[in-house]
Amino acid sequence: MTDLKTQKNKASVESFLNAVEPEQRKQDAFAVLELMKKVTGEDPAMWGSSIIGFGSYHYVYASGREGDWMRIGFSPRKTALTLYIMSGFAKYDELMDKLGKYKTGKSCLYIKKLEDVDIKVLTQLMKESLKYMKKTYPD
Repeated sequence: MTDLKTQKNKASVESFLNAVEPEQRKQDAFAVLELMKKVTGEDPAMWGSSIIGFGSYHYVYASGREGDWMRIGFSPRKTALTLYIMSGFAKYDELMDKLGKYKTGKSCLYIKKLEDVDIKVLTQLMKESLKYMKKTYPD
């Protein structure tokens, strides 16, 4: 079995974010950083070279593959600000209806500009996901 390539490391979150372009994406990324700090009560950490994560949990799949991953995180990607909502979105229909302009993947929320979404709704989505993750994967 291969190890997961994206591992938690000691690289500087601030240095990474200061290099983000364009400027609006950098500002949005710093805003999400502060929001996630507040929601999680945790310090951020780099995961791989481009993901900022908060907290961690250990998972074991039925196949026997296991590893550690962040409870919640984000990455200021070139095409969108990507938020990693590990619990997925199926259980949050009401919140998603109120969120604003976005796209989703399985556990990824893609936002072009932070101003496109309702920050209060985004905060609630983060809180609900974090609560689910802590219940499903207790410390």
